Amino acid sequence: MERARHARVHRAEAARARPSRGARRALVRRGHASRPRAAAGGWHGRPRHTRGAGAARTAGAARAVRLSVIIPTLDEAERIGERLRELAAMTGVHEVWVVDGGSRDATRERVREAPGVHLLEAPRGRARQMNAGAAAASGDVLLFLHADVALPPEAPAHVARALGDTRTVAGAFKTWTVADAGARSRLGPLLHLADLRSRYTHLPYGDQALFVRAEAFRAAGGFPEQPLMEDLELSRRLRRQGHIARVDARVRVSGRRFLARPVFYFLAVNLFPLAYALGATPEQLLGLYRHER
Repeated sequence: MERARHARVHRAEAARARPSRGARRALVRRGHASRPRAAAGGWHGRPRHTRGAGAARTAGAARAVRLSVIIPTLDEAERIGERLRELAAMTGVHEVWVVDGGSRDATRERVREAPGVHLLEAPRGRARQMNAGAAAASGDVLLFLHADVALPPEAPAHVARALGDTRTVAGAFKTWTVADAGARSRLGPLLHLADLRSRYTHLPYGDQALFVRAEAFRAAGGFPEQPLMEDLELSRRLRRQGHIARVDARVRVSGRRFLARPVFYFLAVNLFPLAYALGATPEQLLGLYRHER
């Protein structure tokens, strides 16, 4: 009984020492009591809404950017009109430049029919054409778009959010490869194998709608004017300047090249970059790459 009496006394004293609920609220308001820690879930276990010291860097995430879209073309009359209509319907696109490399079809006519779109002609070669468009563009962010790649409607907002972190110099989207309307092939289910690269690579390719701060693009020297792997080489140079973001949204990529030459295209997409990293030159790879660029 004596032990039970001591236990009751101890509990009563502990209750008197514990602040009341109202007192605890007052202490929290005055900053004298610790608040519950935010639930972890961001990078490296930090809260998603702070990301540690990076919170100050992301304060401008909602700030608008002047987005210049640059499209290199060569005989893309069937697709360029649709791309330009999609861009015209978006909010946040500052300007669109189409840089033609000598099309023999009606590509240039389709571009001239699109209100407000700038048409530029440059020597054939994707790197040369994109560099020419970048030199003419006035935006502070450049997005390089292939004619057979469709952006999601909210693409400008994704770009602005990604570049809200001042450590980020460039970024790219994931890909979703699909067959063109009316195209039928038993290989259709294999199209999405080409999308695996965009999910895991840290060096984006051109079909991922690469976007980059204009000053970072200039500091990197633009696209190297080489016959292949110009996008991979630029990504390497940009990564030396800062972070390259991978946007959690997908661009729709035409599967026309995969369906036309499936085995070769799959090898080119997956093995050429490895060969290039191991020292193969763009000219050596070009000897195997017979597709018109």
